[in-house]
Parts: sequence; structure tokens; C-alpha cells
Amino acid sequence: MKIAFATQDLKHVDAHFGWAKNIVIYEVSEDRHECVEVREFDGELNEDGNEDKLGPKLEAVGDCAILYVAAIGGSGAARVVAKNVHPVKVSSPESIEDLLGQLRKVLSGTPPPWLRKALAKGKARAYALDEEVAHGAE
Repeated sequence: MKIAFATQDLKHVDAHFGWAKNIVIYEVSEDRHECVEVREFDGELNEDGNEDKLGPKLEAVGDCAILYVAAIGGSGAARVVAKNVHPVKVSSPESIEDLLGQLRKVLSGTPPPWLRKALAKGKARAYALDEEVAHGAE
């Protein structure tokens, strides 16, 4: 599954979603993680009520299951959730590597319901059909 981190320094979750200079995306599984993309954002990122600046960031995290942020506004959070991305707010700057380690540990055990739902993002649902329905009535 893909996990996104809002970061200023590429090493810590230390940025408000709307003001983040970078979104770092990792592919994460129980046994490994790998950085797959770093999206850089420039221009005026300060608080200004300009919702248009969120568009490129929402696009960047659209295929992620989880987004870690230091902060996120109400409308930004609603737009992230509408993309089926679970936002997670950290209370103080945290190391991305530490968060990845914690996440992998949880994945190897019994993930909580919200994380199981996030894990299902992007996976095709399999429906069991009985043979008669699958092959048609003969």
C-alpha cells in the first residue's frame, strides 16, 4: 500500500498539508518499505484561504491509503477523505523512518479496522458466485 507524508525536510512529518513543500510517498508492506516518489511544491504555500493550491497535493496522494500530516484544515481533510485517503495527524514532528517502522509492526500483527480498510484501497473486490450463477442455467 502507498503511504504519503507531508514534509518540509524530507525526513520528518513536519508540515501542514496545504503548506507542505514536499509530499513523500512510500510503498509499504509488512516486511519492507521503499520510497517511490517525492513530489515538490513551490510557489506561495502560506495560509491564505486559497483552496486551489490543494489540487496538486490531492492529486499526489490520490492513490495512497494513508496521509501523515502535522496539521490539516477542515476542508483539506474533507477533500482527502473524499479520495478515500485516511489522514493521520502527528502531535509533534516525527521521523518518517520511525513512522514506517511502527506501521510495518502493526501490519505484521492485527491491524485496527481503519487500517484494514486502508489496506483494501486499490484492491479489486472478489465476489464468490455459486457455480450456477457463474456459468448460467443450462
